[in-house]
Amino acid sequence: MKNIAFFIIAFMLTTTLYSQNTEKQTFYDFSAETIDGKEISMSQFEGKKILVVNTASKCGYTPQYEDLQKLYDTYKDSNFVIIGFPSNDFLSQEPGTEEEIMTFCTKNYGVTFQMMSKISVKGDEINPIYNWLTDKKLNGVLDSKVKWNFQKYLIDEKGNLVEVYYSSESPLSENITKWIEN
Repeated sequence: MKNIAFFIIAFMLTTTLYSQNTEKQTFYDFSAETIDGKEISMSQFEGKKILVVNTASKCGYTPQYEDLQKLYDTYKDSNFVIIGFPSNDFLSQEPGTEEEIMTFCTKNYGVTFQMMSKISVKGDEINPIYNWLTDKKLNGVLDSKVKWNFQKYLIDEKGNLVEVYYSSESPLSENITKWIEN
């Protein structure tokens, strides 16, 4: 009888510990460095819809900065934010320093949405936020791979991953604008 009680207690403890260690994270559980070197918690965006995008200054999709800024200008007063993560992971299309990247974005596209420090969005050096975005075991929704620059991830007001759109999807597409409006 003692052995049965011991196994029941051990099973309950193991189950409790396992469930605590596998609790699904949200976007708000992460922090990152802004392009000007300040550490911020993603929890500061709680209650807002978020579009997360990996960017590059020397890419065929670089003109999407203009549409991203239009999207931000249109919806920024409707609990919506854009967070841009420069990345040099695809054919070295983001070789600049943080200062050069921000100057480029501001001068050429008038970017005012939140830009972050340059990170890796794939491979061994993947940033924890992108690891979460791309791994269903962590985000609880879907697996994806960052295929190219300007891939867009949608996060709801509770910090949950909703959808991913690949580079060819315009930031002003109906899929994205309807999601923000609903």
